[in-house]
Amino acid sequence: MRALSAPELLDVWERGNVQSPVHQALSLLSAACPEASADSLTKLNIGERDARLLTLREWTFGSQLIGIATCPDCRERLELTFNVADIQMTPESGPTRELTIDVAGYDVRFRLPNSLDMDAIADHKDVDVACEELLESCLLSVYHDGEEISPDHLPAILVEAIVERMAEADPGADVQLALSCPSCRHQWHVTFDIVSFFWSEINAWAYHRLHEVHALALAYGWREADILAMSPWRRQFYLERVGG
Repeated sequence: MRALSAPELLDVWERGNVQSPVHQALSLLSAACPEASADSLTKLNIGERDARLLTLREWTFGSQLIGIATCPDCRERLELTFNVADIQMTPESGPTRELTIDVAGYDVRFRLPNSLDMDAIADHKDVDVACEELLESCLLSVYHDGEEISPDHLPAILVEAIVERMAEADPGADVQLALSCPSCRHQWHVTFDIVSFFWSEINAWAYHRLHEVHALALAYGWREADILAMSPWRRQFYLERVGG
């Protein structure tokens, strides 16, 4: 994996404006991992995919992350500041490893969810149905007392055990931030989604950078590629000269 240049990041941003979040994530990784096939990237488990996105985000914008959260009790807005290292987790397995579990006479083989699975349920309005379909797509085989059975209508105790095992094997798939409101002292957890967070940063960066390109191209007639190739210091120098 490698860092992306400004033109490369703008190209990904342009394509990603009409893509779903899952495909935005894959577009970023595809550009940053030219040695990897599209198939191998889509089959990365979510924690591994997001770990790579966190690394790419650090290479692009630095190690510090700044966000805003709203207290669900008093509606106070909180500014969050943390580092990539604070939430970077290492999954215990790779993209193709199978997991097994034995609960209440059930022997189950399954794998971790990947981007293909998430894309398949992206348009579901019913969260419960989406979760059921996601779990079913990850099941490789289910045996009860030595006999293979359909994965439909598994007992709740088995479903809970599978979900718990998935969380243990891929902790980076569900990053939770523990927050405390300084005004009312309410404590709660929020999910940190690197895909939406990183993409919102890229979107803001792209608009800012294209505004700079427009100002300098209008003033000097320079090409976009030449402006993007400038160091930030030189670009800022010229912008100050033209009031951009």
